Amino acid sequence: MTSLFSREKPVIGVIHVGALPGTPRGNRNVAELVRGAREEAKVYGECRVDGIIIENMHDVPYLKGEVGPEIVAAMTAIGIEVKSACGLPVGLQILAGANIEAMAVAHAAGLDFIRAEGFAYAHVADEGLIQASAAKLLRYRKMIGADRVQVWADVKKKHSAHAITADVSLGQTAETVEFMGADCVIVTGSVTGEAPRIADVQEAKQHCHLPVFLGSGISDGNIEQFYNEADGFIIGSAFKVDGLWSNTIDPARVSRFMQARGASS
Repeated sequence: MTSLFSREKPVIGVIHVGALPGTPRGNRNVAELVRGAREEAKVYGECRVDGIIIENMHDVPYLKGEVGPEIVAAMTAIGIEVKSACGLPVGLQILAGANIEAMAVAHAAGLDFIRAEGFAYAHVADEGLIQASAAKLLRYRKMIGADRVQVWADVKKKHSAHAITADVSLGQTAETVEFMGADCVIVTGSVTGEAPRIADVQEAKQHCHLPVFLGSGISDGNIEQFYNEADGFIIGSAFKVDGLWSNTIDPARVSRFMQARGASS
């Protein structure tokens, strides 16, 4: 993982692309979506974040475990432009749990990693039961020659119920994720915009040797308390206008966070 970034404890800015064609809220064509994502990538580059991740979070309600070719095509076009515009490490997530499709997009677009939910064990999300995907995903990665594309796996993912794995701790889940071949562990709070519990971050670190990134709720107001606990940070809501994930990027917020991050290092 560290080979992707020039600085320790990298900061990954999120681009929540507009609702894609064919989804209930989709009202822009691919060219318009590409332009919007490219402009946000330029902002992140100017603010000196360390990487970017693209997500289709506006595509609610999400399909479960797979998406259609129209989503794959649009995300590939967006991924190519974002990578070109910023020159940074770029990853993507395709909701919900469409990890095979995300791997295909990353490979075609020359991206560096995917964020995978449901990599190990299972959980219940609002889309339904999300089952483990590690075996199929890594075999698919091997088959298409995409070994360079890293897999960053959520553990005890936000917006999900984990009663069916209540007897498996977060630490054990992180250990299994490592055993099953992921490249990075992501720890979150229970919902978007909510920070993880520090105890959860420490537990993940104690049970695996993979980098542990924080995937929700980190801001300039709490980066100091989390900085020494994690290996990197994925920032969405805190970088948006009014701190709302669905808004556009606020350059002032990004710059303020990067300055706070520098003070914490």
